[in-house]
Amino acid sequence: MFNLKFAAKNLERQSKKCEKEQKAERLKLKKAIEKGNLEGAKIHAENSIRQKNQALNFLRMSARVDAVATRVQTAVTMKNVTQSMAGVVKSIDSAMRSMNLEKVSALMDKFEKQFEDLDVQSSYMESAMSNTTTMTTPQSDVDNLMQEVADEAGLELNMELPQGQTSAIGQASASQEQDELSQRLAELRKM
Repeated sequence: MFNLKFAAKNLERQSKKCEKEQKAERLKLKKAIEKGNLEGAKIHAENSIRQKNQALNFLRMSARVDAVATRVQTAVTMKNVTQSMAGVVKSIDSAMRSMNLEKVSALMDKFEKQFEDLDVQSSYMESAMSNTTTMTTPQSDVDNLMQEVADEAGLELNMELPQGQTSAIGQASASQEQDELSQRLAELRKM
């Protein structure tokens, strides 16, 4: 039981480590985009995605191991409850033979309490099992991640143009587009 809980915690730690590495790769991606190094940016984007997927896989495994640990705990608990119930039944049998009503009533109360405890443990188990299901996340495309990081950093990513080439036409149309958007925004504010 202890080994299962320890393994689940270890997998969670591995997942967090992968998340940190993913963030580091994402920063490297941002720096590569700032420098105009598209090949390096693609490599860092791929590494970031790989680390993200590995973190999710570690979390899934942790949830599965935790679910197994919970099932083992439930089995142990059920065995203990079954043994307790067997003892109660024997006590009820002996009390019925002696016909001591106070003793029978006390034993029935104890039996009902143990049955309620079993219900509580069962509902806890159901809750724990429903919480261990993991969701799958759709895998991002390398280009989408690169564009997202570039957008967050306020950088322009020219993936269509070969590295080192810039176009004055593209810059002029971008500034013209910006002017049009500013004018539209001003008109909307007047309304």
